[in-house]
Amino acid sequence: MLIAGFPAGPWGTNCYVAATGPGSECVVIDPGKDAADGIAEVVREQRLKPVAVLLTHGHVDHMWSVTPVSRTYDSTAWIHPNDRHLLADPMAGISPESAQMLLGMADIQGGTYDFVEPDDVRELSDGQAIDLAGMSFLIDHTPGHTEGSVTFRTPYPDHAEVSDVMFSGDLLFAGSIGRTDLPGGDHATMLQSLTTKVLPLADDIVVLPGHGEQTSIGRERATNPFLQDLITTP
Repeated sequence: MLIAGFPAGPWGTNCYVAATGPGSECVVIDPGKDAADGIAEVVREQRLKPVAVLLTHGHVDHMWSVTPVSRTYDSTAWIHPNDRHLLADPMAGISPESAQMLLGMADIQGGTYDFVEPDDVRELSDGQAIDLAGMSFLIDHTPGHTEGSVTFRTPYPDHAEVSDVMFSGDLLFAGSIGRTDLPGGDHATMLQSLTTKVLPLADDIVVLPGHGEQTSIGRERATNPFLQDLITTP
């Protein structure tokens, strides 16, 4: 399995390209601002064909480039219905400070930036399994950071020590969890998602988060203070 990841844009959002191997179809996960060139480089070097763009949630730092990337490669975009409105109205999901930053970027680039839905959008549901580019992705609806946050899990057959890879978006980071103070966020809901969708997972699952370094479920269970609080709370 081939997974290429890189941080993109002013928010340092991790964008991932996943495929069964070079010369095959692939999926793109969370193409944020300035991610298009990095995606094009991976696609060119590995001789890949993107067939889908998967969004862990609708925040602009994760979906800024979804429409141009989807159109460039004639790919389908997948998002949970609770976050779909953010594709065309990203201001509804960000803080006033981020909105001001977004408008400032548009001014620097010489005008407004119009966000529109990709031409082909399909909606995700909890427990759904979708087969794309020769890989199977299991979707877990994990609200809390946003109402439509999801994670994607796919088997990782290349190493016996790793059962799955999870693209966690802004649900779970190395040593931390996603913020819940933005529109659509809710801390109690986030804790419920972590309790029901993260803690039951196997320790050997590799976690590829929306920001920062990769980690594992076992590492986070043992060291992440937010998960430890959930484990010790009666």
